[in-house]
Amino acid sequence: MANNEFEQRRQTVTAGLAEHKLDGLLVSFGPNLRYLSGFTGSNALLLLTASRSILFTDPRYTIQAGQESTCQAHISKGPLTVDLVAAIMRWRLRRVGYEPAMMSVDAFQSLEAKIPAKTALVPIKGWIEELRTVKSPSEIARIRRSVETNSQAFEQGVARVKPGMKEQDLAAELEYRMRRLGAEKPSFETIVAGGERSALPHAQPTAARFENGQLIVVDMGALREGYCSDMTRMLFLGAPGTKVKRTYKAVLEAQLAGIDAVRAGAHSAAVDAAARKVLRGYGLDKAFVHSTGHGLGLEIHEPPRLGKRDKSRLKAGMAITIEPGVYLEGFGGIRIEDTVLVTEKGCEILTPTSKELRVI
Repeated sequence: MANNEFEQRRQTVTAGLAEHKLDGLLVSFGPNLRYLSGFTGSNALLLLTASRSILFTDPRYTIQAGQESTCQAHISKGPLTVDLVAAIMRWRLRRVGYEPAMMSVDAFQSLEAKIPAKTALVPIKGWIEELRTVKSPSEIARIRRSVETNSQAFEQGVARVKPGMKEQDLAAELEYRMRRLGAEKPSFETIVAGGERSALPHAQPTAARFENGQLIVVDMGALREGYCSDMTRMLFLGAPGTKVKRTYKAVLEAQLAGIDAVRAGAHSAAVDAAARKVLRGYGLDKAFVHSTGHGLGLEIHEPPRLGKRDKSRLKAGMAITIEPGVYLEGFGGIRIEDTVLVTEKGCEILTPTSKELRVI
């Protein structure tokens, strides 16, 4: 991603400081800091004012900061907050915004104790996260590559599935494959669960072995070039029975209805309602226990959320998931999930993998 894109983002923020009645903004949350500076290190603070952008980090990242960011880099020999406070005092900043949802109480109290009495720390909620919801062309290209990597890893990994294989082994195989294909790591802990355990929406892989007659849920995502993907597909060992086929049909129809409801200007709740309406027709709506989807990008879960009571409107350029599911104790769970891109008149399904039940 070109450095000028990071500079443009910072200019957007600094242009908005006056509207928020701020002299400066302190960015400490990693994904927001990366979004505005390009810096990927684990220890940094970014201070933005109307005339400057300064990145505080430690000596481990001296070279990296210069390579990744065009911000002025300040290498601190001790705690970053000491040099941050010195800059606030030097530039006589009176109102400095901070990210309350992303800063621990301990970190806030430590900072508050150090700043001069004339300086106020002002909580700013969701400003940068809102900017991040609509992806630039370069971000969309990265998400596409992440999605493609993830789907390729799925195909390679699933080819090895057979009765007797452990859930843990399939999860490890999938993560190995995505790394071999260019991902930095999974975008979240890979979910693999067979049989009745597939009814756990966020099941962790265990040493349980797959058996004939089992549903297997695979929920996986790759992190590539800093951007996430997310996909859920279902496998079945043997010949699926009537209940499996009916439940799968219901979830697939719900997922397609959710996708059909996506377009710029649509309410998030309307997409969720479209998927639930289908499941209600099958008498399965009460077995759908989570929201229909979420945004993704630098994080695997970003705004917007697509749930029953969400009032946000979708915008062209948002990358979201559509993932209704049905979870029946003693039977199993079925979830189908794609990563999609919101467009003015609908959406583009980025996930290339077939949505058919994969019978093995």
